[in-house]
Amino acid sequence: MRRKVLGVTLAVVATVAASLGGAGAANAAPPPKAPIPNSTPGWLSHATKGGAANGSVSARVYLAPAGGMDALTALAASVSTPGSAQYRHFLTAAQYHATFDAPQATVDAVTGWLQGAGLKTTVDPSHRYVDVTGGVGNANKAFGVTISNYTHDGLTVQAPDGPATTPGSLSGSVIAVDGLDTTPSFVDPKTQKPAPPDGGFRNPPICGKTYGSATPANLAAPDGTALPAFEGQNLPYSPCGYTGSQLRSAYESGLTGGYDGTGVTIAITDAYASPTVEADANRYASDTGDKPFAPGQFSQNLPNAYTNVNSNKSNHQCGMAGWYGEETLDVEAAHAMAPGANIRYYGAKSCMDPDLLDTFTRINDENVANVVTNSWGGAGDVVKPSLFLAYETAFLQGAAQGISYVFSSGDDGDEAARIGTPQTDYPASDPFVTAVGGTSTAITDAGLTGETGWQTSKYVLQNGAWTQSAAFLYGGGGGYSSNIPEPKYQKDAGIVSPNGGRGVPDISMDGDPTTGMLVGQTQTFTGSAAYDTYRIGGTSLASPLFAGITALKIQANGGTGFGLLNPLIYSTQGKGFHDVTGAGIDKGAIRVDYVNGLDATDGYVYSVRTFNGATTTQTVGTGWDTETGWGSARSGWVQ
Repeated sequence: MRRKVLGVTLAVVATVAASLGGAGAANAAPPPKAPIPNSTPGWLSHATKGGAANGSVSARVYLAPAGGMDALTALAASVSTPGSAQYRHFLTAAQYHATFDAPQATVDAVTGWLQGAGLKTTVDPSHRYVDVTGGVGNANKAFGVTISNYTHDGLTVQAPDGPATTPGSLSGSVIAVDGLDTTPSFVDPKTQKPAPPDGGFRNPPICGKTYGSATPANLAAPDGTALPAFEGQNLPYSPCGYTGSQLRSAYESGLTGGYDGTGVTIAITDAYASPTVEADANRYASDTGDKPFAPGQFSQNLPNAYTNVNSNKSNHQCGMAGWYGEETLDVEAAHAMAPGANIRYYGAKSCMDPDLLDTFTRINDENVANVVTNSWGGAGDVVKPSLFLAYETAFLQGAAQGISYVFSSGDDGDEAARIGTPQTDYPASDPFVTAVGGTSTAITDAGLTGETGWQTSKYVLQNGAWTQSAAFLYGGGGGYSSNIPEPKYQKDAGIVSPNGGRGVPDISMDGDPTTGMLVGQTQTFTGSAAYDTYRIGGTSLASPLFAGITALKIQANGGTGFGLLNPLIYSTQGKGFHDVTGAGIDKGAIRVDYVNGLDATDGYVYSVRTFNGATTTQTVGTGWDTETGWGSARSGWVQ
């Protein structure tokens, strides 16, 4: 299970924000010890404690930016907010580091404290953090804790018994520590594609080239199965998967100026790197009537080696091959929406949080990307507190430099079915990223003719009738965060959060796998690699679609980015976005699948996947809502 730790509460986050903001009275004596914010493991209350740990420790101590987090937050807000005197006056990477890297005196004081306890230190070149290694006893001495062995949620870990501390003289200099608690922290891709054990997958050709073009009336089931009406409505088959030209006709209709993203760079982050991604994307584009990448238009920034590559999550593994499909979707979707944009892929060496964070360091310090799409995240609001601050610092640096971070909002609706309580997913719920939710989308020869929120229930054939097999199957993530306060831009837009938490999503795009995108990928079929196409969805599709149309907006506005997009989106009440209210689309569609996921050898299976038919705490309505945000982007977002 993803992130076996307890989510921080609003009160805790508010306390952290206060601690980041100031030093107190100038002449006040520093306390003898200063707690490091959010360094107590959230799972301690339900863990079983063993004996004292006696092994080694490898940890990362995060340093506050010069001037503190409040100063960085203020700058990011000012350069991203329309009407501000600093709007779109961004820093270069060099200017950011000159302004916000922790001072050398702070680095010297921190390393002196850690080395004094017998720990070895390595300093990040940009003073973001100090890595430390040593024995448990050395760590106990340095951080003022007792590190013990614990079992919780099926894991055996070592962790401190309370908050880690620094010397009082360093109060405010250290904002987080990661690694004293060895609970693993993974992220998952937000795609929805069933696959047999060997990883290959194909859709049967019982589908429509456009929405509604194929129905049981004009295309009989291949095995003669009678497909009845659903709740009195004759449903169409699902589309075969939308292509680039169809997606552009849906979202970019009416756009003038010939914008295609030329001169703009879209960054993509995922774990690992598919060895065939560029060849697959080029073949897919050519086969579907689009132009392949020009020489140099696609590039990659990759680590030297990969870790945790197998598929056993219980053994801290990520499943390298499973991430290849995610990367393929992201690249092909972004290229479909912005055929002229440069695509730069940043691969992480694993699916663990620190390695995904490393991709943001590379993106921000290279400073060539204008918008970054991220189709992965955690389950619910559960986020390791130290990593929350590390993520947020990366997003703030990006905003200060004019880089927009967008994230999939998740594929489990309000998370109540999976976790037990309504929650939003992180990092999508961070206030310094744009959360992209999902829609069920009808695209015909006339363009986008209907859409609603993506919340799916599933029905299967039993005795000649459709019978519900899953009240909630999947759906776009949304709701109100339980650990991140509602940001000012949402309050100013008149959004009332019932629990005081950040509302998600901000906007939405096609995400329902029943109305998803056709992609092409080299997969493994019964031991052999071969290229084939299949339909895929999830908010993993929605995020790169939005990044693509945002690349057109950046091109249309002189090629300079916008930093954090949300102040612009909310200050205009979602101008340029189509309010999704559920009009113009059926109750669902009939999906036909191979039993074995590959071919007709074992027969076919039929199901109805409903459109916004599952009951959650999310709603679709006029204006901003917790299923689709302000709605889906249109040409008005670009111009």
